[in-house]
Amino acid sequence: MNDTTRPEPARAPDTQKLAWLAAFHVYLEPASWRMLCLGFSAGLPLLLVLGTLSFRLREAGIDRSTIGFLSWVGLAYGFKWMWAPLVDRLPLPLLTRWLGRRRSWLLLAQATVMAGLVGMALLDPQVALAPVVWCALVVAFGSATQDIALDAFRIESADARHQAALAATYQTGYRLAMIWAGAGVLWIAARVAGTDDTNYQHAAWQTAYLVMAASMSLGALTVLLSPEPAQREMPAARNAAEWLQGALIEPFAEFIRRYRWQAALILGLIAVYRISDVVMGIMANPFYVDMGYTKDEVAAVTKVFGVIMTLLGAFIGGVLSMRLGVMRILMLGAVLSALTNLLFAWLATRGHDLTALIWVISADNLASGIASAAFIAYLSSLTNVNYSATQYALFSSMMLLAPKWLAGFSGVYVDAHGYEAFFTSTALLGAPVLLLVWLASRILPVAHEEVAASR
Repeated sequence: MNDTTRPEPARAPDTQKLAWLAAFHVYLEPASWRMLCLGFSAGLPLLLVLGTLSFRLREAGIDRSTIGFLSWVGLAYGFKWMWAPLVDRLPLPLLTRWLGRRRSWLLLAQATVMAGLVGMALLDPQVALAPVVWCALVVAFGSATQDIALDAFRIESADARHQAALAATYQTGYRLAMIWAGAGVLWIAARVAGTDDTNYQHAAWQTAYLVMAASMSLGALTVLLSPEPAQREMPAARNAAEWLQGALIEPFAEFIRRYRWQAALILGLIAVYRISDVVMGIMANPFYVDMGYTKDEVAAVTKVFGVIMTLLGAFIGGVLSMRLGVMRILMLGAVLSALTNLLFAWLATRGHDLTALIWVISADNLASGIASAAFIAYLSSLTNVNYSATQYALFSSMMLLAPKWLAGFSGVYVDAHGYEAFFTSTALLGAPVLLLVWLASRILPVAHEEVAASR
């Protein structure tokens, strides 16, 4: 036997080790770093028009009822699918020729957010509340538009195999921005206010919001330095009706044609996948207060330590999705999300137990990160590159509508049955999700084959 026919010794373990190392190496690629910065730009505005703004308004003496009504500013995120077709298909004068379709809309949206934040910084809600609200609406609209363009940019920047990794780095940037827009803005305002930081000082909030506006420049710089993703040419429309058909109706019709009756299964899964987390999350903060946890304890455990665990879960979910497949990790995320709600039911029997809180928050946020990374990758895999912005906007809006509606009744349920029963019930809400994931994993591969055969 000569050298050319001698079999090579088995090296399966080394090969597997290198494969796992290669999977983690995806986070060092330029596309992942770009998505980290753009995720930061996407996550920054959310709290500044919701949680942080409510803190500022309350300190300024605005009543709680008004603050509650003003939370409707966030509905812009739930209805972004209505103008997603414009972002998907409409070129912007001058900007699109210079930057391309995706980057031009990203830059315009970021500029809108920055302008709105500057307005919120300069205006004093104690003097006139309405102008502050209008600026908050500008920020929310610009932020939702940025989400539409950014989702399309991410989907078109890499193949399906890399979507989980891009989703993980996007989540990392998003979560870091939420820390900066939550804890960071309060820290800046407190430093400017000095020793008298318990009373409202417009100058302190002005400085904090101007810093937040300047922080958006990270996303704008990333857009300018990023390559425009390759896109398919869109057929030219001969009139307005034909353009509306292609921009507004066709993205939804294409999805139905592609999956036929399986589309109902997919949309059902999207609508309820995060239901356990969303419904439970509404009562989380009241639960901490009722259990006697201090603001410092909740901030340290949930806002800092919890975010770190979420980021870790997102990276783990991204790697596992690449190695084991998105559907398997989608199932794992659904199981973990339900089980961690049972941990909250156990925590409700402990009273004020900081150690137990740390363990429960760690498990819950780790599970949330894994589930989110897999879910974003799954949504990305469903979109057609010709309609990526419109279709993804529809999916991402759908996933919150039913859970948010149901979560509105969570306080009534807790008053009637207590926290332990409430958390147990939210865990049981995850049971239909497991069935839908199982059905999707069994049926959709057949649907994909039929779609491929019809092309």
